[in-house]
Amino acid sequence: MIKKTIIPILALTFALFSCADPSAGSGVPVFFRDVKTVSAGLFHTVAIKNDGTLWAWGDNGHGQLGIGTTGGTHYSPEQVGTDEDWQTVSAGYSHTVAIKTDGSLWAWGNNYSGQLGDGSTTQSASPVKIGTDTDWATVSARYYTTAIKTDGSLWAWGENLSGQLGIGTTGGTHYSPEQVGTDEDWQTVSAGGFYTVAIKTDDTLWAWGDNNFGQLGDGSTTNKLSPVKISDKWKAVSAGYSHTTAIKNDGTLWAWGENLSGQLGDGSTTNKLSPVKISDKWKAVAGEYHTTAIRTDNVLWAWGMNNYGQVGDGTTTSRSVPKRVIESW
Repeated sequence: MIKKTIIPILALTFALFSCADPSAGSGVPVFFRDVKTVSAGLFHTVAIKNDGTLWAWGDNGHGQLGIGTTGGTHYSPEQVGTDEDWQTVSAGYSHTVAIKTDGSLWAWGNNYSGQLGDGSTTQSASPVKIGTDTDWATVSARYYTTAIKTDGSLWAWGENLSGQLGIGTTGGTHYSPEQVGTDEDWQTVSAGGFYTVAIKTDDTLWAWGDNNFGQLGDGSTTNKLSPVKISDKWKAVSAGYSHTTAIKNDGTLWAWGENLSGQLGDGSTTNKLSPVKISDKWKAVAGEYHTTAIRTDNVLWAWGMNNYGQVGDGTTTSRSVPKRVIESW
């Protein structure tokens, strides 16, 4: 059973960003100028380059780097195998899940609560193919894992302490992918600390799981065991540990949930139970205990917890309003 008490200073940005201009910025290391997409877990990072190769670095205590060994810290990117057909990847807290161009699903790392989805609790230091299906489209990992297939169906597996799998029950561990309801119109999904948010093809926003801080955005603090509709007209959403940030179709940025460190960006440290508008003209966002986002002019901003300088403003002072970080991101 996973405990919900996690020391906030351990937080890192947890997101999947596509780099619109990998060559931007003369100060960017050569490796990162050829990266197509990247995802950060708690203590490890994974990235796919434009040539389809997969790379990883950071903590490898549970084999989450996928390089065939367990233990140690790797301070530079190391290639995961030799395959050149990786399409998308998501780093969980101590495991990794990825999809290849043929639609097959792969996972590795910690598996204490079945988050790999291979039907066991055995961790793996190398990528393991999950099932035989070849219709996986997107994936989001945390302590547990969520994924969407090409037919629009939503699936989840792993720990279900707060109903975060969305399968109508709470508690227990689910060792293989289970479908969330019967709907086949899911477009994007984001796994949070112990809750999940997702957007359907009609641009409606849905949420379920832990709601102690109002992170579901339904105006309450009651946990939900199945998807609950929040509102309409959304194009992007990111679940943090216990706060949510999302962008509407008109480019406005909204946030709700826990706000102890100002991670909502509304200038306060007060929790919000429903979406609160932050400002206009945003195109991408991600959060954990702090938030990072990109505006439509490609400038990167950050705010929230800053114990380790994660806001990127040269200080360790937490920020309750967006702080400009870098140009041309």
